[in-house]
Amino acid sequence: MSAEALSSTEYIKHHLQNLTYGQKADGTWGFAHSAAEAKEMGFWAINVDTMGWSLVLGFIFFYFFTKAARRATAGIPGPLQNFVEWVVEFIDNSVRGSFSGRNPLIAPLALTIFVWIFLMNAMDLLPVDWLPQLAAWISGNPHLYFKVVPTTDPNATFGMSIAVFLLVLYYSVKMKGVGGFVGELTLQPFGKWGLPANLLLEGVNLIAKPVSLALRLFGNMYAGEMIFILIALMFSGGMVLAFTGGVLQWAWAVFHILIITLQAFIFMTLTIVYLDMAHQEHH
Repeated sequence: MSAEALSSTEYIKHHLQNLTYGQKADGTWGFAHSAAEAKEMGFWAINVDTMGWSLVLGFIFFYFFTKAARRATAGIPGPLQNFVEWVVEFIDNSVRGSFSGRNPLIAPLALTIFVWIFLMNAMDLLPVDWLPQLAAWISGNPHLYFKVVPTTDPNATFGMSIAVFLLVLYYSVKMKGVGGFVGELTLQPFGKWGLPANLLLEGVNLIAKPVSLALRLFGNMYAGEMIFILIALMFSGGMVLAFTGGVLQWAWAVFHILIITLQAFIFMTLTIVYLDMAHQEHH
């Protein structure tokens, strides 16, 4: 989908719209052909591109780490084993520094979160038109909606944050009991005489965890994608703007490497911290 075929506004809107499948207003099922039609499909519609790329990147992560584990040797390690060991050691140090309890789930969960989110974020480093144009050519539809960065879809980021939130609730109840968990919500920080205020403050604090996790990741990646799209518009403005766009695209991509890594690290670290808090009892 070239910027020349669409106006600037249409180009931006097209690149920010997911390939959505669901039930249309007439009762039939199919892909949405506009943002309004996607909205009409409601909650049960599926963003096929987000789901597809999330699964593909998850499989890539699983394949290479499994391959490294199966070929691990005590002798001279290969490049893949070196890389995987470095990542695992990095995650292990992060967990040891932020999690004070004992739970065999935390380190594998942290590893999965970090690598999976990093891979999804890294899709933003690909030129914004390459994969959408390939998808349009394969489908035969030159106006096909196709987003390749799953973390620019709030459905993906909220899905991950809600999964973390459910784990926080589960371990809060498991480690403290129902009474202990309810006690934390109703008796802190002002004691039994401040119950309404306690419940309000602690309730907001609890709900804010998944919301902040999801929106922080989504907001940073969405903004980064928008900048890449705006730079891409420059390539249709003549040789001078195209050259300037190329320089800006390279510079932003280099800086964006830090952002995609940092956002994966922050999501992972906050997950560890929230689960550590769920394991602690307050007296």
